[in-house]
Amino acid sequence: MAQKKAHEVDGFLSRLQAQYPIVLIYGPDKGLVSERASKFAKLTGVKLDDPFSNIRLEAADLERDPTRLLDEAHTVSLFGGKRLISIKNAGNGRNLTEVIKKLAKTGLENVYLMIEAGDLKKGAGLRSAVETAASAMALPCYADDARSLEGLIDEVLGEYHLAISLEARKWLKESLGGDRLISRSELDKLCLYAMGKDEITLDDVKAAVSDVSGLTYDEMIDAVLIGDLVGFNNRFDRQVATGNALFLILSAAERQFQQLQLLRQQVEVEGKTPSSAIASARPPIFFRRQKIMEQALTRWTLQRIAEAMERLQKAVLESRQNAALAEPVIRQALLALAVQSKRQN
Repeated sequence: MAQKKAHEVDGFLSRLQAQYPIVLIYGPDKGLVSERASKFAKLTGVKLDDPFSNIRLEAADLERDPTRLLDEAHTVSLFGGKRLISIKNAGNGRNLTEVIKKLAKTGLENVYLMIEAGDLKKGAGLRSAVETAASAMALPCYADDARSLEGLIDEVLGEYHLAISLEARKWLKESLGGDRLISRSELDKLCLYAMGKDEITLDDVKAAVSDVSGLTYDEMIDAVLIGDLVGFNNRFDRQVATGNALFLILSAAERQFQQLQLLRQQVEVEGKTPSSAIASARPPIFFRRQKIMEQALTRWTLQRIAEAMERLQKAVLESRQNAALAEPVIRQALLALAVQSKRQN
């Protein structure tokens, strides 16, 4: 299978892998897709400012006229050298998928083909065509996790030769992560705001950085934990509107309930208070979430947490068995848990 896991993509893009002339860059983080597409384009060594060497196409146009891609792929450069064909806004169009399959089988000479797409489910036509081809590579792009955010912060601050306090870094990580390009833009804005200082402080972050992680899954599950029905529904609707993979919401829910289970065990078994359990949590709970977790600990017993995790497992199974009903299945499961929390208040 020609595919990389999310954490392996940056390593793949550290140098040109000429044995994979066809590259699919896809995922819900559009900013990260665009950033990695630019990186791959530079790796090819093609003159990106030359319209004869760098051909840009729209997937919608190729759906109407798929032979155009075949013609472009087999065109020989007048002045020699490599060529790059970039396809934007790809989805699961049948015609484009069939052409990609043909090109993967026949092979490409002196041509790189880069396809930018949104979130593609496993088994989707285009993704499957690339993943099963020996000469193609699929590169997923998901929203930054804590580790990749740390790297992004260090990268941008390093470019401006700025340091940052530990407290400011914690706040900054909580405010970034929804979209790579937006996160990078916010970091650039912060560095320009703090230019001339020895160290970026928490006040600098609060003053300069917008909260661009408003669509994160953790905030949605926090709303479930404390019975905030309106907050949950609003955040869930926003996730649906973005087209992001909804199964990741269930993963976030399972992760947070597991964390809650460990903390609740300290309360019920070891006799700790909710606040002391949270204070000693490892890894530490960010201070912006401590009050929410304290509320959750007063509402969820170990028995109720176990029942909630069983419900989540059932939702995972049902959403996988019937992908067409994934949205209502996931919403109903989480909404039921939010209602339960509200009643337990």
